[in-house]
Amino acid sequence: MLAPRRPRCNLPPRVEDATYNRGMPPSDVAVSFRDLTVGAFVDRLASPEPVPGGGSASAVAASLGAALVAMVARLSEGRPKYAAHADLHARSRETGQRLAARLLDLADEDAAAYAVFAAAMKLPRDSAAEQSARKTALSSAARVAAEIPLLTVEACLELVAAAESLVGRSNVNASSDLDVAVLLGEAAARGAAANVLINLPSVDDDSFTGEATARVMRLLDSVEEIAATVHAGVRSGESRDPLPA
Repeated sequence: MLAPRRPRCNLPPRVEDATYNRGMPPSDVAVSFRDLTVGAFVDRLASPEPVPGGGSASAVAASLGAALVAMVARLSEGRPKYAAHADLHARSRETGQRLAARLLDLADEDAAAYAVFAAAMKLPRDSAAEQSARKTALSSAARVAAEIPLLTVEACLELVAAAESLVGRSNVNASSDLDVAVLLGEAAARGAAANVLINLPSVDDDSFTGEATARVMRLLDSVEEIAATVHAGVRSGESRDPLPA
């Protein structure tokens, strides 16, 4: 459902696609965060429990930004003034909805990943064998705990790119909502990136650590570059030509 063309968004090459699509172990969280009320999620976030934490909060924030992209697209559909951008609105609505759902999934996955890491931290380390087993378990868990927020950063890049395509091509009365969507995406990307970087030192794989560090920094640069374009475009209020067919 992602728009087939995003001319202003050049994604950096992936480290290795297979690395970032592992099955997640079951979470200690009784229900998905998407099934909680906003108040219940905030209360859980404020609790002393280890999850949810900053990674899940970042994913939820980005989900809200993606929902705003879908909202702006919907507010633009069917309006004669914006008829030349009808295809873009349909794609953007679908992209926003998909990303909003995916980011809520990532909030759950982030909590599950940290739960596994926390369990590895509690493994015994009295003997040399136990220390070795604990180190291996921590490295494996930390790798997944870095992979999940990296996926969140990638989704944030898609989010800000989708918002950018709508600037000057959507309902002008909702232009500030695009600004908010991108502000949420920027904050979420930085928060998720911080979670990537804090977990990498526990990964016993220098190649993976180096590649993941470089990738997350490239992603952040792209997010910030596109976000700046959105903020400037919203301030200018200028209309834009339709995207090439």
